[in-house]
Amino acid sequence: MRIIAGSAGSVPIRVPPSLARPTTDRVRESLFAALGDLVADARVLDLFAGSGSLGLEALSRGAASADFVESHGPACETIERNLQKTRLAGGRVHRREALAFLATVPATRYDLAFADPPYAREEKDRELLAALLNAPAFPAALAPGGLLVLESLASAPLPETPLWSVRDERTYGTTRVSFLSPKSEV
Repeated sequence: MRIIAGSAGSVPIRVPPSLARPTTDRVRESLFAALGDLVADARVLDLFAGSGSLGLEALSRGAASADFVESHGPACETIERNLQKTRLAGGRVHRREALAFLATVPATRYDLAFADPPYAREEKDRELLAALLNAPAFPAALAPGGLLVLESLASAPLPETPLWSVRDERTYGTTRVSFLSPKSEV
């Protein structure tokens, strides 16, 4: 796995051994092409960060800062090592559960949020995805015009939510990437 483009382009990054499903280079390249200029100078949130590949890619492409939120200790250590290896500034690692972190974030903090929760193959994962999309603190954490990029299982429908509107969706094999905006802005 590597950083695709930007100041750290082609730098290989580590993946935690326990991470079963990192975002592939192909998916990252496609989603960042879709985001285009939205990444430059953005304040980024990377939830369920794993290796940190999405936040690292954003920093490499000119994001102002990135908060990496991950509950697994070895994954947090991997993100720290990847930040050191890529020499990307502006990254902060938070060892916390995603929903607990969102409950403490000041309003309008982030321009761009990435969320790659466990795929909804099990009931607990479906419940986590529904709780994430229905947490009022989540859309409130986005600045006006902010965007959520959500990875999920392509074969499972997104949970109903009164908080988000889908702007675009793309499918890459078993992965669906949804681009969502808070409904208050639609």
